Amino acid sequence: MSDGAVAASRSGFLGWVEKTGNRLPDPVFIFFYLILALVVISVISALTGVSALHPTEVDETTGGAMVIEAVSLLSAENIQRLWVEMPETFTHFHPLGYVLVVMLGAGVAERSGFFAAGMSAAVKGAPKALLTPAVALVAMLGNHAADAGYVVLIPLAGILFAAAGRHPLAGIAAAFAGVSGGFSANISPGQLDALLFGITEEAVGASALDPAWTANIAGNWYFISAMTVIFLPIIWFVTDKIIEPRLGAWTGGAKAGADEDGLSPDPSEETGPLAAKGLRNAGLAALFVVGLWTAMVFAPGTPLVDEAACLTETGAAVPDCSIHTELRPLYQSLVAAFFVLFLLAGWAYGRATGSIENHRDLVTMMAESMKDMGYYLVLAFAAAHFVEMFNWSNLGLITAVHGADAIQATGLPLPLVLGLMVLFAALLNLFVGSASAKWALLAPILVPMLMLLGISPEGATAAYRVGDSATNIITPLMVYFPLILVFAQRWQKDFGLGSLTAMMLPYSIWLLISGTVLIVLWFYLGFPLGPDAPVGYALPSVLPTAAPN
Repeated sequence: MSDGAVAASRSGFLGWVEKTGNRLPDPVFIFFYLILALVVISVISALTGVSALHPTEVDETTGGAMVIEAVSLLSAENIQRLWVEMPETFTHFHPLGYVLVVMLGAGVAERSGFFAAGMSAAVKGAPKALLTPAVALVAMLGNHAADAGYVVLIPLAGILFAAAGRHPLAGIAAAFAGVSGGFSANISPGQLDALLFGITEEAVGASALDPAWTANIAGNWYFISAMTVIFLPIIWFVTDKIIEPRLGAWTGGAKAGADEDGLSPDPSEETGPLAAKGLRNAGLAALFVVGLWTAMVFAPGTPLVDEAACLTETGAAVPDCSIHTELRPLYQSLVAAFFVLFLLAGWAYGRATGSIENHRDLVTMMAESMKDMGYYLVLAFAAAHFVEMFNWSNLGLITAVHGADAIQATGLPLPLVLGLMVLFAALLNLFVGSASAKWALLAPILVPMLMLLGISPEGATAAYRVGDSATNIITPLMVYFPLILVFAQRWQKDFGLGSLTAMMLPYSIWLLISGTVLIVLWFYLGFPLGPDAPVGYALPSVLPTAAPN
């Protein structure tokens, strides 16, 4: 990177963002510092008598609304609970099991080469005129492949653009915008949904507002599918009409970005009879999994359909009972379905190509995928204790109740509240890169607060993920940002941090605007966000408010 590029990247707003973000501690320690601050605030709140009225629970002694009082985390009961329940607090953290199960299968699919070969085949088969939308679409769908989308598809897109006589940086930009800017957009739920809805379920459970509510990882399925449809033409337009004209004509040829350190894949290595056979076998394995789950819905016994859910104790039909109520076991089984799908497809591909020779290779790949989750386990440990201690102190629900009252007093329309939440998440994303860390921090307050305002937990999750995705591609704190810079510098040596941020800024602006408009219109129109997942919400019962005693 030239001295001028370095100076440019460290000045102005972008330089301020970089320097401020670099001063922040690791997200794990952010949670530990927040726990210390929470302890102090809980003590002060308990001493000053901070309280609120519970929206749904009744005080049996008075017959009125139950008063929620702030509890000190330094009380004898909470100190005992911290040390005695520490293993349970960690292992019962909802996102932990969801993510680990899915990653056991995804690790095999990635290490066998299935993800890389699948994405490469999908992109290289596209006509040159449709190269940009093909790259963008595969990038968004590649979210299910996690790291492979960044490491494989983004450098490959630069090579493919150069081979087509187009500027390779435009290909890198389009792929980066799809993988990271369209982080939540997809045509089906995946591991991100399991992670986020696990945190959402934790927040709802901690609030005790709706004990019957359970997470459904398909709860944003319709919405993220709509995001895919909306984001695809936006990335296409920004790439072809804004970014590529600014970059100018490419005259460096297809070999100017030749890999010198083994990070960029050679497209020729992703084809051939073995790869083709592997993809065919993986496709058959995927069809088997789909058929298996279909059989468990329609076959006799219907293990994934709760036929009694829409019947009373006497066997009479419950009026207006949704089919989605009966299908709840199916939706809750999707975490296991993705595990089996990724595992069998990766194994089928690996056996055909030779990357998996026996069952020991399969077990090794699963074990290595758990090694990669080491940092996440540490982060989950810190996040689990922050969320649980927030629950013990009652500050989460108290803040949510008073926050909901304050928003109601402003008279802001609920769709506008969702829009403001999107912008807040987008701003926070500039400084805290981890999606799970931010949602674990925000969900204990925002989810119950929006429930009190009439917005479902699924609606809160959808609004958060719009804001979280849009600014991924402009913050140097995103973990893959330096890697994308390396990929770009292979084609243009003086391409600096500021250059990358400036190139991605138009994508970020347009994705943020379109995503915000989408969530606001979605709420106005009242469309469900997914199966059995309305955007609106009503508490199980609402008590008349009265002043605390």
